[in-house]
Amino acid sequence: MLFILTIVTVSRVHQHFPFIAKLRPALALVALTAIYASLNPRRLTSYNLLHTWPARVVFALGILACVGAPFGLSLGGSARFILDDYVKTWVYCFLIIGVMRSAADLYTCVWAYVVSSGILVWMSLFVFGLSHAGSAAARLSNLYSYDANDVGLVLLVGLALTLLVFQCAGKRGKIAAAVIMAGIGATIARSGSRGAFVGFIAMGLYMLFSLHSEDIFKRVAFLVVIVAGLLIAAPQGYWDQMRTLSNPKADYNWNTKDGRKQLIQRGVGYMMDYPIFGLGMHNFWRAECIEGDKAKNRVLGKGIRCTPPHNSYIEAGAELGIPGLLLWSSLPLGGIVAMRRLRRKLPKSWANGDPEERFIYLTTLYLPLALLGFAVSAFFLTFAWTDIIYILAALMTGVYVSIETKLQRGSTAGPVVVPPPRQRRGAPVQPRFLTAPQ
Repeated sequence: MLFILTIVTVSRVHQHFPFIAKLRPALALVALTAIYASLNPRRLTSYNLLHTWPARVVFALGILACVGAPFGLSLGGSARFILDDYVKTWVYCFLIIGVMRSAADLYTCVWAYVVSSGILVWMSLFVFGLSHAGSAAARLSNLYSYDANDVGLVLLVGLALTLLVFQCAGKRGKIAAAVIMAGIGATIARSGSRGAFVGFIAMGLYMLFSLHSEDIFKRVAFLVVIVAGLLIAAPQGYWDQMRTLSNPKADYNWNTKDGRKQLIQRGVGYMMDYPIFGLGMHNFWRAECIEGDKAKNRVLGKGIRCTPPHNSYIEAGAELGIPGLLLWSSLPLGGIVAMRRLRRKLPKSWANGDPEERFIYLTTLYLPLALLGFAVSAFFLTFAWTDIIYILAALMTGVYVSIETKLQRGSTAGPVVVPPPRQRRGAPVQPRFLTAPQ
């Protein structure tokens, strides 16, 4: 049920089929999952929620959002967003964390995101059209709940996870993953997103110069497949649009009041004005339209644009204050560091060990790549409170749990240390790796 829920959540495929959308599949799946969990409590473990640092960070963000809401601009506005939207993301994240018991569960969750990416690729190539509206380049338009920029970020994360399953899957899985890889390159081109393009460049450089455990020819081959899809599908005006990145000061985002530079400056100002609890979750637009300098200095008779922050870091800092910025940033940025450190602690033999060992080892290679793609692209998008980073947090938890489970059962390569005895029946031993990055 969580596999299907992930597909619905990430791909939004149900919105393409009105008869399915009327059934409210996400709500129904969450309810069914909760019922099943209550009837089969042994299928869940609360240990992951308390002893893994990504879960603790997600928990702390939820608590901070609730505690800080009365100190922001609008208690009602924050409370409505938390109850209507954020709590669903929060619960969904903890449901995934709660079912993580082994590498098999982690592998299933990774495949769910890859399948979601494949569905998004299909809709982007064969369902959604292109339009020049608001852009010099033709780009995806008339999407459902995502816009073209959002699709780019979602698929950059999917690209890294697709590379991961390609390494571990059987023949059919490899073929499917290769097709999705090429399709992601094509969809990034059709999105016309400069943020996605910058994220892809960062991921490509990381693959070439940081994935030393992987053969250089394999890394280059992956990039060739993706770039081929991008080159073939690039619509009219795409490369002209990308060339504007070389002269950012000439772009509207630099010199207009609703451009990203001005938004960042105002967002930092909001964070300094409300440093502890912030404006309150989902109150950035309210500061822009009602309370902030932009609203106070408006010209009578002229409209005012209530803009979102267009930057996830600014969104987290402005709406939850400096503590919220540090907590939220620790997921993408701290996650990259934590996964790289974790890989160095693993036995080198796991890189060529049994299928489970190899999958765990490869996860510590490609999950930082997914986090990097998110971290770069999220700088240009309002994605702090959406599902993607919380899915990545759950996957990081799954990596820690998979390692501990493997060590408890014994590894063909031999455990790193002898684990301590079980504290109680059915509970994992005190883990060695479940610590926050220093």
